[in-house]
Amino acid sequence: MSLFGANKSNASDGSSSNTFGPFRLHELINSGGMADLWLATNQKEETVALRLMHEKLKYNFIAKRRFVRGCEILSKIHNHDQVIGYYEHGKIDGRLYLLMEYVEGANLREMFAQNDPILVEKVWSILMDMAKALEHVHDSGFMHLDYKPENLMITRNGQVRLVDFDLSLPRPEKPEKLWKYAGTPAYMAPEQLLHKAVDHRADIFAFGVVAYELLTWKRPFVGESSEEVIRHQLDPNHPLVSPREHNPQLSIAMEKIILKCLERDLDKRYPFMSILLRDLQVAP
Repeated sequence: MSLFGANKSNASDGSSSNTFGPFRLHELINSGGMADLWLATNQKEETVALRLMHEKLKYNFIAKRRFVRGCEILSKIHNHDQVIGYYEHGKIDGRLYLLMEYVEGANLREMFAQNDPILVEKVWSILMDMAKALEHVHDSGFMHLDYKPENLMITRNGQVRLVDFDLSLPRPEKPEKLWKYAGTPAYMAPEQLLHKAVDHRADIFAFGVVAYELLTWKRPFVGESSEEVIRHQLDPNHPLVSPREHNPQLSIAMEKIILKCLERDLDKRYPFMSILLRDLQVAP
């Protein structure tokens, strides 16, 4: 497995050249809506992960601004065990790139699909790492705003690396309306879906969704369509299935933590990740 370890191909399959500036491209690890991610080596023959913005977005100034902003935010917060390492970012021949730490592993979504036993064996440490990553982002003055399994890299030994800061923004002193509400609807807080004012507590809601999924292997909000899922997220009268109904081994304390994260009213959620982490530490 490798970083985002799916959809791999040889460099010759996805590029007219096997180099990009001073970097040699070896494998296309993943291709997303914004960029391609390559396994590469630098001039010192060190293995790195190279993220290249799609050439088709060359004149998309909103996408370029997001890409650069994500790089700049990562450069400020990467010095943490649960955040992917940053080396540099810039532009070569008009194409934006981000050079990052290469870590063998897979994202949490892929591991769910593979029924990877490490998710059971190390579920507690993975959950703690997930929370520590988000606490660090918030304490550094930012909101992630795209917290989901696809952006949580799990290494071979079960450590977490939070990735992809394209949608991240400075953390406001009080909730603010955003210019645009991008993200993944299934993990977005109700205030995001309703285009209301948001702050870092939107990430805490997303953490609750992922934690529910990790501890039960079920999603908290389900439906026959994405529209129905969103309606259930927004409807305060729609019952949320207790995590302990899916996983009776969960403690009552852990269930309360998850449900507090998933409060539809942001003022009823945890105010800070540090308080959530304190509760996680003592929850059996």
